[in-house]
Amino acid sequence: MNTANPQLEGLYLAVAAMNRLLVEKQLLTHEEIREMLLETERTVLRDPQPATVSDSHRKAVAFPIRLLLTANEAAEKGAEVTFEDLARHVGRHS
Repeated sequence: MNTANPQLEGLYLAVAAMNRLLVEKQLLTHEEIREMLLETERTVLRDPQPATVSDSHRKAVAFPIRLLLTANEAAEKGAEVTFEDLARHVGRHS
């Protein structure tokens, strides 16, 4: 069993929880978080990298950003979602 994947799942969920807390404490809005994540995603996907970096590699790097975007959207709607729900949604829409 690869322990990195469960560890990353936990990290993604922890960051999503921190984003919710920032909104609850009125330090950021869902829209501000969304804009920051979208800009980060755009940077990752357009960043000129060596020819050795494949498109699938860039999409893999963008995965956690897209997952956090999805988690932010769910939190804004008040929905409770699991990691599996988030990953499934990202997989369908990427």
